[in-house]
Amino acid sequence: MKWLALLLVLPLLCQCGGFGGTSVADSPAVLNVSGWDPKEVQRPGDRYTQHDVSAMRRNGALGLIARSAKGPLLDDKFADFIQSADRAGMLVGAYHFVTMSQDPAAQADAFVDRVRATARSRGLSFRRILLVGDFDTASTPDRLVRFIERVEQRTGITPVIYLENSDGLRARMRNASPAQKRVIRRAPYWIALYGPGGTERAMGGGLTPDSLCEQYGTWSSWQMWQYGGVTWENGGSRAKHYNTGSWSSPRYFGNMAHPMERSVFRGSTSDLNAFWNRHGMAWW
Repeated sequence: MKWLALLLVLPLLCQCGGFGGTSVADSPAVLNVSGWDPKEVQRPGDRYTQHDVSAMRRNGALGLIARSAKGPLLDDKFADFIQSADRAGMLVGAYHFVTMSQDPAAQADAFVDRVRATARSRGLSFRRILLVGDFDTASTPDRLVRFIERVEQRTGITPVIYLENSDGLRARMRNASPAQKRVIRRAPYWIALYGPGGTERAMGGGLTPDSLCEQYGTWSSWQMWQYGGVTWENGGSRAKHYNTGSWSSPRYFGNMAHPMERSVFRGSTSDLNAFWNRHGMAWW
């Protein structure tokens, strides 16, 4: 009977395997863009611009998160991207790259103000806009806390946190105070991992989203996984994506002609909608 029980449980264990039960085929898809998008066309297929992202929706993307600014530098395609995503019926999100040159609370103020003003000026549908803070590798727990708390004060919702991976940031997060970790844990973790070797030599091989999450010593789990990114190499864009025997993904998103930054959501479509409402700002 013990062997029978083990045989029954084993497939369930393999389905998770450090990947949160996600897959490209079955998990809700979310894309993110910035002023650098769209990248160049690399193959025949569907194309998009900041004025028309309907091809993303046709290829299965449910949400689009656009960069609002990098520190004080505003992204000039932000308004067009969120308007076209709204028009295509996608969930709309915004992220702010929190730079080290300015106070994070001040950046949170600027972020909230810009998202609200843009949504109003473009006449978006009365749906919540997901808010995300994207943090530099040199960031400290204190900077995350100040950004999170200011967004909460201004909007009543807790933003999502995306971290640019670095060994130093992982060490600082592990050593954060209990009080700091309590605040940071309120913010869902959007993890970035494009391969089992990670993004630095210090990370070693065999990484999964679960094991990378553990290295930060802060969250018990992650909510979204950016498994596909784009780097600039030798004068062109190169798609980097997690693709192993344990968890596979194609080089491109659906039939899209451009390389894209893409994520899977950990949960169902209804979970994704609830998540967006919970961490999205009512801007009207």
